[in-house]
Amino acid sequence: MRRRNFLKQSAAVAGVGLLGVRGWMRGETAKRVEASAHEMESRSSFQSDDKALAATWNAAVATLAGNVVTLPDYRKPVLVEGSVYHGVWLECAPQEGLAYSRFRPKIARNNHTVFFDLQRADGYLPCAVKMDGVEHSQLQLVVPIAATAYELAQQTGDDALMEQAYAAWGRYDAFLMKYRNTRGTGLVEAFCTYDTGQDNSPRWKGIPRQGKDKDARWCAKAPGMPRLCPDLSASVYGGRMAMAAMARQMGKSAESDRWQEAAHHIGRLIVDRLYDAKDGAFYDVDTNDKFVRVLSVANMRVMGEHVVGQEIFENVYAKQLHNPKAFWAPYPMPSIALDDPEFVRPIPRNSWGGASQALTALRAPRWMEHYGKPAELAWMMGRWIEAITRHVEFRQQMDPLTGDFTLPDPGGYSPAALVFVDYLWRLHGVRETGETLEWNVRAPLEERTEFQQKTGRGTAVLTYRKGVAELTLHGKKLGTVRGVGRLITDRDGKVLAAVGTAEQVVELTVTIPGGTSRKFRLTPNARVGV
Repeated sequence: MRRRNFLKQSAAVAGVGLLGVRGWMRGETAKRVEASAHEMESRSSFQSDDKALAATWNAAVATLAGNVVTLPDYRKPVLVEGSVYHGVWLECAPQEGLAYSRFRPKIARNNHTVFFDLQRADGYLPCAVKMDGVEHSQLQLVVPIAATAYELAQQTGDDALMEQAYAAWGRYDAFLMKYRNTRGTGLVEAFCTYDTGQDNSPRWKGIPRQGKDKDARWCAKAPGMPRLCPDLSASVYGGRMAMAAMARQMGKSAESDRWQEAAHHIGRLIVDRLYDAKDGAFYDVDTNDKFVRVLSVANMRVMGEHVVGQEIFENVYAKQLHNPKAFWAPYPMPSIALDDPEFVRPIPRNSWGGASQALTALRAPRWMEHYGKPAELAWMMGRWIEAITRHVEFRQQMDPLTGDFTLPDPGGYSPAALVFVDYLWRLHGVRETGETLEWNVRAPLEERTEFQQKTGRGTAVLTYRKGVAELTLHGKKLGTVRGVGRLITDRDGKVLAAVGTAEQVVELTVTIPGGTSRKFRLTPNARVGV
């Protein structure tokens, strides 16, 4: 059987995913950036004899390459949303750039600096930079750009990016406290639907989409507005924690302490004002100090910034996030809980009223790994990979019960393509995580499949053949592995621990050159030291 490498793209494989971007890129202002896969400054490569897996991978990489363009107001190439979304949005483009950094770190950098370079004098970061201009009508704030910029700077050793992010978020934080703290609570307020990026969500029923006069400084006129928001406040918490880490790295210890205290302050307010322990949920609070009791992805966003400790997390996880009647659907995670009476059916396009969104899936590893749920994350990733492989077109959202993607949708949506690429790597590949390597073994993969990851010291390779995984580091064979689990090694290949990533108790057998074997008995999410 012919081996397929992601560098060998074919229009027949990728054409469906690219249809959504080709039409709008023909305009006079849309300069297409030629970014074929063989031109990527890639740190990773994948190849497989599994036809379905290779075809979907090829289509994902080609879709992402086709979504790299320049914008009229920013002449460096960026990765845009694709599909019907002709630009970059603050809530998602920086994180998408970070996910894309394994292939194109320069594009990942641009997906951050596009917002920093266009920051207003008053500190406001554009909510979107599109083919038809720069928008200032809402916050569109979810994953904090300070956090993704810091992580990217750490990966690439880019001190200039870190310094720019530090200055930009400092001004943005001041803007938010000036214009989005009108009730004087210290929490961040929502002025309109689009502030949280949850289009057509029952959470925002009856609330205007954008701020007054399309200006993020002024609240839309509606009952109960402005609201105190757990997810917007959590984003500020995450941004402040990133600021504390950056300040510490830059030798600014006093500033680091101030940012950390500011983060902890808003974190305490989120729990004190916006959390219902009985429901295990975070809610908006209106101007009457009443909870707006709609169970939404706001809960995941609070977890995504690691605002709460393990005890509160476990309560939210048991009652909501891992509850099959709420968010733990057959294809997680719905944007509104399945058992919430506000869940919208039938599911329309671009709806945060119930559909499982690719953006939510892309963000899930940020909190599921942090709170020690790699086994459940692995199950969720498998469901998304199955659904995407079945459809291939890379569409925005799917039915959480069936895994069918919502139509009409032209496809070519960058977050969906990134979900496939990122999830496949997290399930089966080798990843560099700080000073360690993470070998995610899920044998059997019967067809020959290979993941390569460049590290600071050479190349790590994880190869599957007939249900056995072979680990190679810097040209030296470390051994073979049978079973399901995660091996953690140092950069020289010394095994430090094994982690249970299966849903049940399993055995992971590691055989080193010479024939010596060791078996790890792994329970879900457990870490076994060596």
